[in-house]
Amino acid sequence: MRQKEVKSTDWQRNLKIAWIGTFFTGASFSIVMPFMALYIEELGVKGDMVEWYAGLSVAISALASALVSPIWGRLADRYGRKPMMIRASMVMTFTMGGLALVPNVFWLLFLRTLNGLFAGYVPNATALIASQVPQNRSGYALGTLSTGLTAGVLIGPLLGGTLSEAFGMRGTFLLVGLILFICCLLTIFGLRENFQPVEKGEMMTLSQVFARIPSKSMLIGLFVTSMIIQISAQSIAPMLALYIRYLGQRDNILFYSGLIVSAMGFSSLLSTPFLGKLGDRIGNHRLLLMGLFYSFLLYFLCGFAGSALQLGILRFAYGFGVGALMPSVNSLLTKMTPKEGISRIFSFTQSFSYIGQVLGPFVGSAVATGLGYRWVFFVTAMIVFGNFVWSLIIFRKLLGVKNIGES
Repeated sequence: MRQKEVKSTDWQRNLKIAWIGTFFTGASFSIVMPFMALYIEELGVKGDMVEWYAGLSVAISALASALVSPIWGRLADRYGRKPMMIRASMVMTFTMGGLALVPNVFWLLFLRTLNGLFAGYVPNATALIASQVPQNRSGYALGTLSTGLTAGVLIGPLLGGTLSEAFGMRGTFLLVGLILFICCLLTIFGLRENFQPVEKGEMMTLSQVFARIPSKSMLIGLFVTSMIIQISAQSIAPMLALYIRYLGQRDNILFYSGLIVSAMGFSSLLSTPFLGKLGDRIGNHRLLLMGLFYSFLLYFLCGFAGSALQLGILRFAYGFGVGALMPSVNSLLTKMTPKEGISRIFSFTQSFSYIGQVLGPFVGSAVATGLGYRWVFFVTAMIVFGNFVWSLIIFRKLLGVKNIGES
């Protein structure tokens, strides 16, 4: 089989453009999510159904993405990652901006479903950089790229509050559509991908891609780890404000909740590029194991927090380890996967992540209802610890080497 893609020598430029694109994408979602429930209420939904439809609007998009991600991954391996990024940003321009025009909640759910079906900017940006960056720089490059999404998610709620006050909720949706359109133009004219489309008969099949991967157990372990990372994050997110109130904070609960989330994101933003370089130096599998154990420890300690201040300090400390997780998973996948199938492998990773995003809130809600808020952190800690033990077993023969290719 002949190689159809010529490795780019200008991956640093693409990394900068992809960083801006992932920043816009992350910001676009986090701008509108904080007031989605209020918008649903404005559309005429009453009582407890507001929370139901708000949760459904998130879950239905993630489920749709989980189902179709492998399809888009196959098309990316055949036609290139840049066309998939253009497709995602162009459709999201209309599905996010179009939320300003919906007459009722059912049209909102329809657009959220379309948004999920055509999403995929961030995983394709990740696959693009992974396909171009030298393997000994993959940890740094993918870690740096992930900070774009983190920064966008961080600044989004602040922008959302400001914009909704100035232009109203519908006006904010239109502005988000504009942001995504700018992201689309930036991708079209800024990104460079030297990719020659592959004829259907010459394309490496999925079974051939899997056959080229040296360890199937490691691959499955990384897929599951990407799901566990999202389950652990999303199990905490819905009940964070309630836990802060449980700890005795009575005033400005939403402010303190946002502050704690931002603090964790800020520490992650600071540490991720360093951790990416560290992974390149000591081995991404070693860094991933350290990150999982560190996450277990911090989740467990959060369950013992005695005040909102203590919780904030612990979550800030936890953020310093976040950069050792998904960037390490992505870097390991990059080193294991043949270039001809990298988009399909990343698409499966994304599907597992979306499944985690759906399962996480259910896990958190079930545990909080049955055992109490503190137990959400304890149960989440044990889930992460189980993932750590499984990963340790998978990587046990590789702990003595720096790169998995040396095994």
